This record gives sequence, C-alpha cells and structure tokens, in this order.
Amino acid sequence: MTYTLGVMAWLFGVVAFGAIIPIVPTGAAVSGSAALAFHEHHPVTIVFVIASGAAGAYVGDLAMYAMCRFGGEKLARRLRWLRDEEHLVSVKERLTKSQIPVLLVSRLIPGGRVPVLLAAAFLGMPWRTFVVANAPACALWSSVYAGIGVAGGSIFPEPWEGVVAAVLLILVVNQIYSFVTKRREARAGAGTASGTATESPSEA
Repeated sequence: MTYTLGVMAWLFGVVAFGAIIPIVPTGAAVSGSAALAFHEHHPVTIVFVIASGAAGAYVGDLAMYAMCRFGGEKLARRLRWLRDEEHLVSVKERLTKSQIPVLLVSRLIPGGRVPVLLAAAFLGMPWRTFVVANAPACALWSSVYAGIGVAGGSIFPEPWEGVVAAVLLILVVNQIYSFVTKRREARAGAGTASGTATESPSEA
C-alpha cells in the first residue's frame, strides 16, 4: 500500500509539474502508470491512477491560470507559453462563443490545452467558471490516457512492455497530430499569400 501511495504521489507531482512546464509528457506518465496498475490485478489501483492524474492536471492548470491572470501576456511570453498569437486570436473567438465545450475538448487535443488556458486567462474568464469547467476536463483527460495504458497492459504479458507500448503510442499520436497541424497551417498561409498576390494587380 505504501508503494502504491508513493507511485500515486509521484504521478501527481509529474502531471502537476508538466501542466505548468509543458515539455513533460504527462499523458504518457498516466498511461504508463495505468499499464503497470493493470498488471497488479487490482482495479482500484487504476482508479487511483485516474484520480492522481486528474488531480495533478487540475492543480497544475489552476497554477498556470493564476499566473496568466496576474502576469498577463508579458509573463506568458517570458515563460514561452505564448508562441502563436494568431492562433490565440482564433481560440479566443471560439472560447467567447462556447466556453465549457472548448475547455472540455482542449485537453484531449495534443497541444490544445495551453492556447485555450491562455485565452481563458487573457479574456478574464471568471474563476468560478474555470474552476468548475476544468474539473471534468481533467477527469476526462486522465480517464482517456489511463484507458490507453490499460489497453497496452492487456495486450502485452509483461508490465514493462505495456508501459513502453502506451508511451510510444502517445508520443506517435502527438507527433502525427503536430505534423498534420503544421502542414494545414502552412497550406492556409500559402493560400492567403496567393490570394493577396492575386488581388494586388487589380488594386493597383
């Protein structure tokens, strides 16, 4: 029991830290922990993994949100949270139209959490709204990644194989999504540039 509590505390710390410093693969940490928990044959341990992951994500999000609310865009740029201001504008528009659905989905999209969190802070979303809406978002995120870990653990006989499979799957999905997003943005930028070039002669 002491070992299990130690692992849950480690998971909580890793996820909370990764929520503030977005270079830590927090989803992979939850999936790997769930894969290990599956091989213990104690379903309650998987519930502990989901709870620890969700709690860590929630606390980390609250800390990041508070820092952005009080520090503003200047602090976000200094900490390199704010990198794509054009994308942030579109996120603000979506968040203005539907706050709760955007917050819920943002954690499930690779790279989607930080822009939505920044937009919410810069728009001055009420604390009560963010605190309430972010709780189910974190719980859903942790459940999904734990499910991936359980799937990996059920396929492979050895615990370490399930952990490696779950972590690799998360990393591959993130890389593919990042690649597709960059290609899509590049095509959109090229289309905008060609449209501007076409309009220029007529304007002259």
